[in-house]
Amino acid sequence: MVEVKVENIVASTIFAEKLDLDMIAQSLEEAEYEPEQFPGLVYRLKDPKTATLLFRSGKSNCTGAKNIEDVRKTIDIIAEKLKKLGMDVHKNLEIVVQNMVATADLGGELNLNEVAISLGLENVEYEPEQFPGLVYRIKEPKVAMLLFGSGKIVCAGAKKVEDVSKAVEELLEKLSSMGLLH
Repeated sequence: MVEVKVENIVASTIFAEKLDLDMIAQSLEEAEYEPEQFPGLVYRLKDPKTATLLFRSGKSNCTGAKNIEDVRKTIDIIAEKLKKLGMDVHKNLEIVVQNMVATADLGGELNLNEVAISLGLENVEYEPEQFPGLVYRIKEPKVAMLLFGSGKIVCAGAKKVEDVSKAVEELLEKLSSMGLLH
């Protein structure tokens, strides 16, 4: 079993029907809001170390968490702060994971030219002159994997940790059975 390490989770929720970003920016020290640059307000937390984008529509995106518990904690902290400002925050906020990025080490080196041919060119993008990694797209679970000659991989697009683990295990099995992991 390859150890998979989640590096980032992007999740969304809807705090309210609408948010007064000007008021939030003036009331909360940690808030960064420059509407001429970007329409969202950035709210950073140190613990858990996350950044959340809040929009006037009430929608938000949380990024930087390494586990679902930290996403939940971030959302709860922000919801409490918004309530204290007198905002009408929805109850039982639904959190939707949009993307998960994880890394793993397959424990051996890869010849990416051989891997590109063996995995089938319709699922692979590999242009070593442009980028040193090979992109391998999997349909189920729907993820994209970056493979490097060192045997290290980055998996993006998953919605659950189990999907990352499943994709990595399947990739490892496929590469091993083809004798491509050295």
